[in-house]
Amino acid sequence: MEDTNPTQTTSMPRIGDKAPEFKAVTTQGEIHFPNQYAGSWAILFSHPADFTPVCTSEFMTFAKLEPEFEKLNTKLVGLSVDGLFSHIAWLRTINEKIEYRDMKNMEVKFPLIEDITMEVAKKYGMIQPGESQTKAVRAVFVVDPIGIIRTIIYYPLSLGRNFDELLRVVQALQTADAFSVATPADWRPGDDVIVPPAGSCGAARDRMESQKDMKCYDWFFCVRKISKEQVFEKILKK
Repeated sequence: MEDTNPTQTTSMPRIGDKAPEFKAVTTQGEIHFPNQYAGSWAILFSHPADFTPVCTSEFMTFAKLEPEFEKLNTKLVGLSVDGLFSHIAWLRTINEKIEYRDMKNMEVKFPLIEDITMEVAKKYGMIQPGESQTKAVRAVFVVDPIGIIRTIIYYPLSLGRNFDELLRVVQALQTADAFSVATPADWRPGDDVIVPPAGSCGAARDRMESQKDMKCYDWFFCVRKISKEQVFEKILKK
C-alpha cells in the first residue's frame, strides 16, 4: 500500500549528485528543473511559509540582489509548501506595502514554486521533522550549468540567510572552475587563490621556478594572485 503520509522525507541529495529533476507550477509559469536551466547556474532555495517576517526579509533581499546573480549567469528559484494564490498575494504585498531597510517596492521576478504536496521539498530533503513537519527549512542548493549540485546550505526556520555569503559562494565556485584553483577561507574576488598541491617538495620547487607569481608556505600550501579584474573577466556574463 502506498504511503501517503505528507511528512514522509527522503534522504537529501549530496554535493556532486545530479540535481533531482522535477516539473512544477510557479508564479512565473511551469518550470522543468534543472533541465531548462542548462547552461546557467541556478540557486534553488526553500522558505518555510508565505506571509512570515524572516521569509519576507529574505525575498526582498533576493529581489534586490537578483541583478548581481544575473551578472554571474545564475538564476534564482524559490519554493515553499504554500499554494500559488498565496504566493501571488504575498509577493504583491511585498511589492506594494513592505518597506524594510533600504528596500521598497521590491518586485520578485524569479519563479516561486507551489509545492503543497511537498513532492519537491521531499526530493531535496527540505522537510526535516525535527525542525517542522509542515514547513520546509531554509535550504539552498547551488546547481552548475550541467545540473550538478555544487553547494548545499541549510538554515533553521528562525535564522535568515547571509546573502553576501551566497553571492560569494557562486563567485568562488565559478572562479575555481575557470582557473582550476581552490579558494581559501573568507576568499573574495581579488584575494590570493590556492594552487593544487604539487605532490612533493621537489615538484613544488620546480613549479615555483616556472611560475614566479606563486608563493609557497610549504610544499602542500601554495597560492597565487588573481586580480579582481581577471576574475570578473572570466566569470561575469558577457
